[in-house]
Amino acid sequence: MRWIAGVSLFFLIFVTSAAAQVSSHAPTQFNSTPATATAKQPDSAMGKAVVKVNGTVLTQYDLVREEYAIFPYARQHGGLPKELEPGIRSGALDMIIFEELVYQDALRRKMTIPDSKVEKAEADFRAQFSSPDEYDRLMKEEFHGSHAELMRKIRRSLLIDKYLKEEIENKVKSNDAELRNYYEANPKNFDQPETYTLQSISFLIPDKATAAQAKEVRAKAETAAADAQKTKTPQEFGLLAEKVSEDDYRVMMGQHRPMEVGALAPEALKALSGLKDGGVTGLIQVGNIYTILRLDAHTPAGHRKFDDVKKALAQQLEQKKRNDLRVALDKKLRADAKIEMM
Repeated sequence: MRWIAGVSLFFLIFVTSAAAQVSSHAPTQFNSTPATATAKQPDSAMGKAVVKVNGTVLTQYDLVREEYAIFPYARQHGGLPKELEPGIRSGALDMIIFEELVYQDALRRKMTIPDSKVEKAEADFRAQFSSPDEYDRLMKEEFHGSHAELMRKIRRSLLIDKYLKEEIENKVKSNDAELRNYYEANPKNFDQPETYTLQSISFLIPDKATAAQAKEVRAKAETAAADAQKTKTPQEFGLLAEKVSEDDYRVMMGQHRPMEVGALAPEALKALSGLKDGGVTGLIQVGNIYTILRLDAHTPAGHRKFDDVKKALAQQLEQKKRNDLRVALDKKLRADAKIEMM
């Protein structure tokens, strides 16, 4: 879209590929397939095979559930954003193949899950539903009314978690000496630039707009600015962004990653500098863009002390180990696997 160039006048556009979001595996959640997804597609489409892994068929149900795990905001606006859909779908497909390979290897190793743990997981699963009818509908749609099939999938999910805990999670812990050595060897990594973490709602004045069109955009932006001032939480501001904003961050509830001062236009920086965390600016104009910003956090420049970064550093190093182990495991499991796209 042409207007994105205008938005980048005062924001550096940060893009995260969906595939990167699944580079490490989070604990498997045995959740219901999102209702908005099943409502859009008939049962025959949702049950359609998408990939076969060593003879085991994985369906559109499996793929959609993983897509919604990667991008949970999909529940709030009725599906995946078109501009993000290809990357999310590719990442979700890779993940369901990976999990199936993990499950098959867990069975080969004869790993087991106690019945009591499976029964507890079933109870937790049932508790997700707002009514017995909602639960019964999912049972009919995805499990053909078979309680045995539900229990099989729950046990499968728990086996995947157990396997990954042994192969990955138990191997990523960092000790104090390792953290200290990394901190001292990489001092520049802990120089903290001044950053702003914020949410945005933005509107574009089209190129060659008439006076009437420009006035209409201004009126729309002013209404949004007044509504934004009434919001009290990031969630409330984010829901408004999803509803009215015209920038790409609307699909993330207007949320941006922390941005350095140099990534902000002077007009935006001036408006933010007088705010406390949680404050909302008035209407800002930069070129042909109107925007409203919510300041989530302002972090001054400085060198971070070891004790201040220790927890985050541990998470960072553990995540790198987790990613490396996950990639190596995926490569190992795929080496002799037969994977057929359907």
